[in-house]
This record gives sequence, C-alpha cells and structure tokens, in this order.
Amino acid sequence: MMKVLNCLVLFLLFAFQVQAQQFKTHAVKEGETLYSISKLYRVTPYNILKYNKEIKQGDVLKPNTILVIPLQASASDTKPLPDNPGNVSGTTTPEVQEVQREPESYRTHRVRRKETLYGISRRYEISEDEIKRYNKELYSMPLDKGMRLQIPVYPEIEEDPNAINPEDFETYIVSPKETRWSIAHKYGITVDSLVALNPSLEKNSNYLAVGQELQLPKPPGSTVEGQEVELYVSYTVPPKKTMYSLSGEYGITSEEIIRLNPMILEQGGLKEGMVLRLPQKKLKSEEVNAENYIFYEVKPKQTEFSLTRKLGIGYGELLALNPDLSRGLKAGMVLKLPKEKAGKLEVRNSLILDKINLLDSISRDNRPSLMVMLPFRMNRLELNNVENVESTIERSNALKYSLGLYSGALVAMDSLADLGISVRVKTFDTELSREKVRSILAREDLSAVNAIIGPLQAEALKEAAMQAGPAGVPIVAPLSAQSDLDLPNVFFSVPSDSILRLKMLDYMESIRTDQNIIVINDAKNDTTRVRIQEKFPMARALKVSEDEKNISVDIEALTNLLSIDNENWVILETENFKLVSSVSSILNSTISDTTQVRMFTTNKNRAFENDVISVSHLSNLNFTYPSIDREVNEDAFVRRYRARFGGDPDKYAVRGFDLTLDLLLKLAYRPNLFSTAGIIGLTEYAGNKFDYVQAFTSGYFNRATYIMKYENMRVMQITPTSNDL
Repeated sequence: MMKVLNCLVLFLLFAFQVQAQQFKTHAVKEGETLYSISKLYRVTPYNILKYNKEIKQGDVLKPNTILVIPLQASASDTKPLPDNPGNVSGTTTPEVQEVQREPESYRTHRVRRKETLYGISRRYEISEDEIKRYNKELYSMPLDKGMRLQIPVYPEIEEDPNAINPEDFETYIVSPKETRWSIAHKYGITVDSLVALNPSLEKNSNYLAVGQELQLPKPPGSTVEGQEVELYVSYTVPPKKTMYSLSGEYGITSEEIIRLNPMILEQGGLKEGMVLRLPQKKLKSEEVNAENYIFYEVKPKQTEFSLTRKLGIGYGELLALNPDLSRGLKAGMVLKLPKEKAGKLEVRNSLILDKINLLDSISRDNRPSLMVMLPFRMNRLELNNVENVESTIERSNALKYSLGLYSGALVAMDSLADLGISVRVKTFDTELSREKVRSILAREDLSAVNAIIGPLQAEALKEAAMQAGPAGVPIVAPLSAQSDLDLPNVFFSVPSDSILRLKMLDYMESIRTDQNIIVINDAKNDTTRVRIQEKFPMARALKVSEDEKNISVDIEALTNLLSIDNENWVILETENFKLVSSVSSILNSTISDTTQVRMFTTNKNRAFENDVISVSHLSNLNFTYPSIDREVNEDAFVRRYRARFGGDPDKYAVRGFDLTLDLLLKLAYRPNLFSTAGIIGLTEYAGNKFDYVQAFTSGYFNRATYIMKYENMRVMQITPTSNDL
C-alpha cells in the first residue's frame, strides 16, 4: 500500500500552447508532391496528412485531389484573414484598408503618337492614377506626343501562399436526412476535414440541422467567372469503337466530340489508337442521404478482400458506388453502401460501426493530455505513520476507491509508454470538495486538456462538467452511471441499472423456450416486477410478507408455483439479504430429478454478496445476473500490476486500468473523444468493456454489460448471441 501512496506524489507537470487554425483548400496539380505542397504553404507534410486522412505518407497524389491545408495562427497574424472564408455563414468580412505602395525606382517613358494614358497604364501594369501621381502636369493638361513621363517601378510582392481565396469555397445547405458522412462523401473529403472547415459544428455531437450552412471546398475546375466548365480526361480509342457508342458512353453528341477533337475529321473518322480529349464522365445524379445509403469509414490495414467480406458486397459493386476506390483503398475513406446491405451490421447515425483494433489504429504522433481528479484526501494522511494511513484507508471508501483507480491508471500509462505513446498527465486531490474542484479548474488551462478522469463525488462531478464544458473537454466518470442534471460532456463509464435490467431481460428472452417463470420481489422493487411481466406476460408473481423486522415467502405457495414438466425460472428482485438467503435456500431444496430450477436477478446488489448467502446454493441454481465487469484472469495486466505494486489488483484497480487504457488508446487514435464516440464501437479489456452512446444533451452512457452465472462453484461469463450484450 505504501508503494501506491508513493505514486501519488509523482505528478507530471507540463506547459501547453495551442494555436488557433485557419484553413484553405488546394487542388493538386500534375506532378505535385506532398513535400512540394507543404513548402508552398509553409506547413509540414505531417500537418497536411493530419487533416487529409485519405492520403498517407509516400502516396502519389492524383491531380484534382482536394486537400485541406491548415494554416498556423502566426501566418494569419501577418495579414487579416476572415474567420469564415467565402462568408458562408452570413457574417461580414472586415474591410481591409488599401495601403499606398512606394516605388523603389523610376523609369522614363516617351509618349508616342496616338498613345493613351490607358494604354500606357496597361503596358506597365499600373493604374492611370499612379501615372498622374508622379506626373502632376497630367492633372491640368492632356497627354501629348513627345512628353517624358516618370513611371514608378514597385518592388515585386511575393504572393502570400496562406491567403485564403473566397472563390475556393462554396456554401452548402444541409438537406433533410443528410449526415456528416454523406456530405463528406459527396465532396470527396473526410469527416475530419468537414469539421475542420466548419468550426461551428459541435465537437460532441454528430447532429446536423436541416438548412444549416456549411463551408465546403469547390471541386477544382467547377466554375470560372460563374460559368460551368468541364473537367477533361484523355481517352485512347479501343478497337471497333464507334462515334455512336462513344457519344452514348460519355453523354455528349458526336458534333461535340469532333469539336473537341478536330483530328477526327482530318484523319477521315475515328481510328483505333487515337488519343481524344473528352469530358469527364458524369455520375448518375442521385441524392446521397441517410434515406438511401449507409456509410463506412475504412480502417487502417484493411484490404479490399477483408472489406468486401466484412460488408458482404462484391468489389465491382462497391467500386461502382465509390469511384474513388479506383485510386486505391485508404484509411479514412468514407464509402457509401445501399441501406439494405446493413444486414447484421451495427449502424449508428447512418455509420456502420465495427470493433476497431485500436492497437493497430493509434498514431504515435498523438500525445494525449489528461487531468486526473480523485479524492485522495492527502490532507488527512500522515504518510510517516503507517498505522494512521492503514486505518484511514480502511475507514474511507473514497480513498480506497481512489487508490485502486489511480494504481490501475498508472499501469495503463506504463502500457501506453511501451507502445511509444507519450502521455501528459496532471493529478489533483479534490479532497472530496466541490469548492476544491472549482478552484483547481479555475487556474488550469483547459484548452490544452484532451480529457479529465473523475471526480467521484456527484456534486464535484457536476462542478467539473460545468467548468470544462465551455472548453469542450470531456469528463470520464469512473464510478457513475448517470446524473440528475444534463451533463453533455460527461462519459458515464458504469452501465446504469436500467441498461443492466434491459440486457438481462433481452438475454432471457433470447434463450427462452417453454420455461415456467416466477417473479419474487419486495415492495421496493414492484416497478421492476411490472417491467418483467411486460416482457414476459405469462410470468406469475409470488407475494412477499414484509414487516419491520422480518421478510419471507410462503414455502408452500412457492412450491405450488413450480412446474415438474418445464424448467423453472425464478427471478428475484430485492436489496434484502434475508430474502435472498431464504429464497435461495428454499429453491435449492426443491431441486430434484423432476424439478429443475434456475434463479435470476436483473440487479445483483450487495444483498446477493452477504456472508449468509450460500455460494453452494447459488451454484446449484445456476444463479444468473447482469454485471458491469467480469472476473479477471491471470493476464499481462495482473502480472504488470504485481511487479509494480507487489500484490493483486482489486476491482477498482482493474476498472482504473481498463478505463484509462480505453481512454488513452482512443485519444491516440483521434484526439477528440467526442468524435470517436460516434465511430468506435465496443472495446474490451481485462475486466471491463465500453460502448458509449450519446443520449441527446444528457451525456454519453456505457451500454456494454456482461451476463454472468454461478456454475460448479465458480462464476462464469456467458457469451450471448446478441452483439449488444
């Protein structure tokens, strides 16, 4: 325990700097490379790759690919830039005052016959006013042959590559049923790029409002002075190709083909091997939205073979729906699929979810920054007095939980270090005080924090959520399932009782055939009985006798409800250990060759763990229940924990490890935890699993649970057939 206490003083302190970002787009030209583009815009190739995840280091860039270019704040400081290029949100672009240029030298021009001031200005690429400014006689007399004019010569101005051209962007109005994925697919960019170009989009939600205006890059060559132009491709004429079939294939007339390619007439018609200039094929016009399609984001290391097997679609069909696949499969691409292809795949917000292998997906360039806020109550510990420390820990659940969680978190950080991921962490003692939390967060720079673990106390958690909310910092609640307030930035890592009950009843329904179901509950759990009988209308309820001192069931009445023809399922709902002991004992005594009994509950609370409860009875009854965690086996975490702390981890240390490792891997995959919540499905570690879903403005809730049962004096995990359990 002293080793754990010693770890509390090892706080890693870091200073952070964050620069605001501006963005522009760049249409790749023939022969350009990632390096040449990075030099053009004075950014690093890494920063370009960061916002264009559809390309990777070493890729050959295809002409007309649209890249999102991040511009550093320092660049934008040298010249006023609009926050919203193209003024797509209706805001007014600040007026820029013109600065008068100063010439570096002058040249002499002798006016010739019939020359005009306009012609001279065009010749020297200056304005007529500038000529008059340095030849003041022209204000009072006309230009005449033989005049000698002083022409200003200005220093060459290097074009600012960071200047944002409003012509590069267009306003897009969100239509009904459209999603971020469908719009990103339509414009050939990633969802990350879409969010980067539209800072007003909520970071903790995938929501889009109908009619919402988005800033999106115009396709290269889409317009010139308001006139639509075509993108052209080279086409080599194959054998036996006719003008009729060619015009049908490209959707243009034979006359248009000849106008673009006069050599056809010069050479007496269409010939095999001719290289023609033809307009790029136009895809069949069709609205891409959540009504017609679902979407899939390609994961790292996926191949065409593994992808088509996973999605249950042929590569030809996939290519027809997603022509960009012809350039190669790349991580981050968003592919569209017909909605009917969803099948057994899990779809959330029109995006197909699958179990991402985070270990294969993390970027070692990401450096997660965490704050840990737990009630260590160091102000009450006398670290030099071992007896005082031990007795304080024994008396304080908050301290016991905090030490367990934090020791597991330290092992998780060690594991990340082994993967080459550096973690920045600041640890604070909340002292079980809401005011302490408020004072800590008031002095910290939250803009540099990716996530906060803790606090434990409900009021302190609310305070942390409200303080961190404006900065967009997510809070991960280690031991909380919900709150009485809407806390949209909180990830509640413990599945709620209602989720556990739902998963348990769904499991029972999935395996039920002809079982005889009996519900036994105390008065406090009568609403649970109603919920069970809604799920199983055939279930019969047994009345429980309750008074101030005793609680019991009628043995004869219970025995009469048991069936000798079918297996009996008895669902027990109570927080009273006496009722658990009594019912389990009675049911155990009824088991025989003719009577089969199995006991369930939808809420395994402390009443089922009391010392008076017979584990033998629970095992004989195959007692089955939902759980937020499972038994931990001898694995790498346990061995690492023993090596560091000299003992086995308790369930809080296991939770601290699992929760922290999950959080850090997600942040190493993508630094924004809110965005990963909509992408990453189920994740599982030593003893806990996580599958967060957003509940509007209430926060994010973990719906991943286990189904456990007693068998042969051991607790075993049941693997349900449903992917949701």
